[in-house]
Amino acid sequence: MKPAFIISTYPNKKSILKIGNNLVKNKIIACVNISKIDSVYSWNGKIQNSSEYIAIFKTTTKNKTKLKTIIAETHPYDVPEIVEIDVTSINKSYLNWLIESTN
Repeated sequence: MKPAFIISTYPNKKSILKIGNNLVKNKIIACVNISKIDSVYSWNGKIQNSSEYIAIFKTTTKNKTKLKTIIAETHPYDVPEIVEIDVTSINKSYLNWLIESTN
């Protein structure tokens, strides 16, 4: 089984914690890393500057499609960022923990 890391941004930490706790509880993800960021982007024809939170959801390829669907269905943004990182290298002990945590 291979790892799958999915990135998304959220407007506040509370929204990530809510989904993150449910995903870990249901063994869809092993963990989610959350960090505050500043974003500059174009939205509705205007340049936006805002604070957001980035979430790195860590799971396996077995669960990645389900994870992406849940993010899309529960995300507070009209156009959520859902990006998959191709993990080409991961230490064996971390991968084993990731697999055990999502089975």
